[in-house]
Amino acid sequence: MTEFTVWAPDAARVRLRLPGAADHDMRADPDGWWRVDVPDADGDYAFLLDDDETPLPDPRSRWQPHGVHGPSRRYDHAAFDWTDQAWTGRQLPGSILYELHIGTFTPEGTFDAAIGRLDHLVDLGVDMIELLPVNAFNGEYNWGYDGVCWYAPHEPYGGPDGLKRFVDAAHAKGLGVILDVVYNHFGPSGAYAPMFAPYLTEQSNTWGRTVNLDGPHSDGVRRYIIDSVTMWLRDYHVDGLRLDAVHAMPDSRATHWLEEVAVEVETLSTHLGRPLSLIAESDLNDPTLITPREAGGYGLHAQWNDDAHHALHTLLTGERQGYYGDFGSLECLTEVLTGGFFHTGTWSSFRNRSHGRPVDRQRTPGHRFVAYLQNHDQIGNRAVGDRLSASLSPALLRVGATLLMTAPFTPMLFMGEEWAASTPWQFFTAHPEPELAVAVATGRRREFAAHGWPPGEVPDPQDPQTFVRSRLDWAELDKPEHREMYEFHRRLIALRKSLPDLSDPRLHEVDVRHGDQFLVMRRGECLVVANLAGRAQGISLPGVVRRVLLATGEGVTVMRDRIQLPAETAAIVAL
Repeated sequence: MTEFTVWAPDAARVRLRLPGAADHDMRADPDGWWRVDVPDADGDYAFLLDDDETPLPDPRSRWQPHGVHGPSRRYDHAAFDWTDQAWTGRQLPGSILYELHIGTFTPEGTFDAAIGRLDHLVDLGVDMIELLPVNAFNGEYNWGYDGVCWYAPHEPYGGPDGLKRFVDAAHAKGLGVILDVVYNHFGPSGAYAPMFAPYLTEQSNTWGRTVNLDGPHSDGVRRYIIDSVTMWLRDYHVDGLRLDAVHAMPDSRATHWLEEVAVEVETLSTHLGRPLSLIAESDLNDPTLITPREAGGYGLHAQWNDDAHHALHTLLTGERQGYYGDFGSLECLTEVLTGGFFHTGTWSSFRNRSHGRPVDRQRTPGHRFVAYLQNHDQIGNRAVGDRLSASLSPALLRVGATLLMTAPFTPMLFMGEEWAASTPWQFFTAHPEPELAVAVATGRRREFAAHGWPPGEVPDPQDPQTFVRSRLDWAELDKPEHREMYEFHRRLIALRKSLPDLSDPRLHEVDVRHGDQFLVMRRGECLVVANLAGRAQGISLPGVVRRVLLATGEGVTVMRDRIQLPAETAAIVAL
């Protein structure tokens, strides 16, 4: 017998529909779960609510082979033949992350095609891959943040078995896998779960109605999220999750949902015998998220640090528009490098209010902050999706990479960044519904027109060429200028890993001084010196230099406790 279950606490009647058979009436339990046992049912299925004859996919579907609007299909997790039995996991501290999007990482845009590029990441020195969301969404391609099936991998990528093959292959290469998951909203098309239960409230966030974490029936909603979290970690063997935009998930209950998730993941980690990481994306600048539960926090392992990005980006590019307005000084970068955040209860001109909370530098290790020069948001949410390589010189790109890789944080690269890829990363969608396609394209143009971009310059998200343009061009690695940038990143990462001082996460041990467009950061017995000026500079150092470990360009000279740096150059030296 096969048991089918679904949570529909407000339904008066629920039926199971199987191909070629009469509908099966399901029985209700007091907790709102409906159940029915049927003989040997292994194929497609759907549910019908009340007296509506519209078949609906399972909100907990593990497999949507016909797309998000089609029936669900039974999937047996135990049937996959894993080969990673010796895998003991990867911890986040000390790791180098690499964010990639399956659909544009390779021309084929599948899990299996991405497997063929894993050796590149191993050679680069990456420890963990962070996949943009892969759960099912409507249409063939998308960034992944319009997902509606929180348990089912996207079929065009390769479906459930494809994701497992990718994780299994990554583990065989010594690479961990972190999966970006979106629980703050459902996508605009194919979201049938809210028809079954009160998953959403009447409140709203940027993407629509907020998830019901503290209202009536919120126990079931929280369980829906937690079971999805543990499924990815247990059944797909992934090593961590990046929780998208948790600031958009209000929760007034005494035990915050993030703490509840952290407890469940810690319990699972204990059982599996390997580390499991939870990384939050949050706009709050609140260290409570990454403070251990024993100290009154939620106990997550890390959070994305946009302040680190903004501090570096503005210094390198000179941009000051929008939320970059408060950033751009060496004083700002110093605050970030030594204290984690820039806004720590200080005034935010973009928000027109004070923002953030101070980090305990003595007790909070820097590895709990994921830092980056580029990521999918910071590139893709620009009007034309231009990377830093479109506007910065190779010299400044190397300076930025040096500051990122020697900071006390967990560094992350965005796919192609390591060779200064020239391909943009643009906002693309493939909504089949004409009205939704028009609304998305119109909204995108209106948004950037308000910031001064001519509407004609903003790519149409629905144009297939917008998606095609965003694919990586791996042939660039054969070009000298791109190969040189790749080799520089490779040497930089190797140096970080060879010297404990360069990965030391203790914020209170980081000492930074700065002058006229230069910065000196002390990392134990190493100094990181960066000249951001368009002219050569002689910079006094707090100690006698024994040797230069790495320089971003030619012409660096050292005279005991003084270094001469050409324009737009950085060096790492040993004292």
